[in-house]
Amino acid sequence: MTRAPIPSRLLSRRSLLAATAALPLAPGAPRAAERRIVAAGGVITEIVYALGRQDLLVGVDTTSLFPAAALKDKAQVGYVRALSPEGVLSLRPTDLLAVEGAGPPDALKLIAEAGVRVERVSEDTSEAGVAGRIRAIGRFVGAEGEANTLAARVEEGFAGLKRRRDAVAARKRVLFVLSLQNGRVMVGGAKSSADAIIRYAGAVNAADSVEGFKPLTDEGLIAAAPDAILMMSHNDHAASPDQVFGIPALSATPAAKTRSLIAMDGLYLLGFGPRTPDAAADLMTALYGKAG
Repeated sequence: MTRAPIPSRLLSRRSLLAATAALPLAPGAPRAAERRIVAAGGVITEIVYALGRQDLLVGVDTTSLFPAAALKDKAQVGYVRALSPEGVLSLRPTDLLAVEGAGPPDALKLIAEAGVRVERVSEDTSEAGVAGRIRAIGRFVGAEGEANTLAARVEEGFAGLKRRRDAVAARKRVLFVLSLQNGRVMVGGAKSSADAIIRYAGAVNAADSVEGFKPLTDEGLIAAAPDAILMMSHNDHAASPDQVFGIPALSATPAAKTRSLIAMDGLYLLGFGPRTPDAAADLMTALYGKAG
């Protein structure tokens, strides 16, 4: 059974610290010298589980969707960018391991002031960044050997991906659509995580005229001329082909003629963890077929 998120109440800085300091350790809880880690970022949780050190985790954020056991077995501390200080501290962690985008900043400051070691993990989407993230987390959780093995396997995956990518003769234009809200199309532009996975798959980011995740005008969508639309397949980010190509500007694109909509799991696609070479390979196959 999935545990419900820990409720958050508005507390003053002083009352929050005093309340959490007074919380007793649960019967059988580890001593203070033992590691009790809260992971804030789905990629962190995925890597810790891949290294076999999930026993150190006492809590995870709601983006920790892989493996599925994480949200079932561990307490939840809220969304990675909207962490609850009270929820985190109630777990009596020794460490908070958080991606760079975790927050809000005031929450992390409160957690650190309570004596929790707050360690940031890079969200670098480069090949070296993905492998380096695995090795850094491995050192943090005491699984350096396992991390080196996993990182080497990921590096081999990237090398194989490059060989496939170099064989692509005509690169397709792909538009990553983050959301469709009231007819506004939010896309992944240059320097975004979507841009990185599109390039790994041997395609061209059709929204490279903007930077980051931004709405694109109707004129911009038509000018982007994507051959395929890429979206996440879950929650509010999902959409059907009728919804996507029912938008007038998108209906005027080459993708609409073939109704080319590719939907993939969000963490798999944009997590930039151990499965990234596989995700990029799957996207490449969706675009170019097995020969791509």
